[in-house]
Amino acid sequence: MTAPSFRLAYVPGVTPAKWVRVWGERVPDVPLTLVPVPAADAAALVRDHEADAVLLRLPTDRSGLHAIPLYTETTVVVVPKDHVVAAADEVTPADLAEDVVLHPVDDTLGWEQPPGRPAIERPATTAGAIELVAAGVGLLVVPQSLARLHHRRDLTYRPLVDSPQSRVALSWPEEETTDLMEQFIGIVRGRTVNSTRGRPAPAPVPVKRKPAAKTPPRKQQRKPRRR
Repeated sequence: MTAPSFRLAYVPGVTPAKWVRVWGERVPDVPLTLVPVPAADAAALVRDHEADAVLLRLPTDRSGLHAIPLYTETTVVVVPKDHVVAAADEVTPADLAEDVVLHPVDDTLGWEQPPGRPAIERPATTAGAIELVAAGVGLLVVPQSLARLHHRRDLTYRPLVDSPQSRVALSWPEEETTDLMEQFIGIVRGRTVNSTRGRPAPAPVPVKRKPAAKTPPRKQQRKPRRR
């Protein structure tokens, strides 16, 4: 019989370390294996049962999958450190109108066209787009976690308001909510170790009480007869 295990895939920028640590404390007998996956392949990986669950970004094709949104990421624009945007606390799409804004093929924000002027070609990946920003070709709008992942000393980023945002979600096949899956759902939702993990609690068993002991009837005292 195969020993139980749990395979958790995750897209670039997502850091599951805190949940993995809690898993090790609560389910020490079941190893959790981390599987890095490109954002474009995340939903298909778990749909094809190559992982038990995946931490991915919405929007995505959710057919055949459950998805629990966990948190929303801040959207930022990545710029060279000497760019005028670097002097601002935050920027709006209108502030980028005169700049070339790169739109990688693996874009995670789901918009048809970023602000600013389009580049001649779309970079294949976010990592490639970062290299183009460093080369002075244009700017890049991404979730903050991806800006941190691809950090370079010659680049910085600033929050971009009034723009699409990426939501990170936990996703798994609709037909397979196993006990181990329930365990992980409880962990990411912050449930305590004593939680029922969302399942209905069993009905209380009625307690049978012993019938009360009968009190013997009092004997009536006879009145003395008069002579």
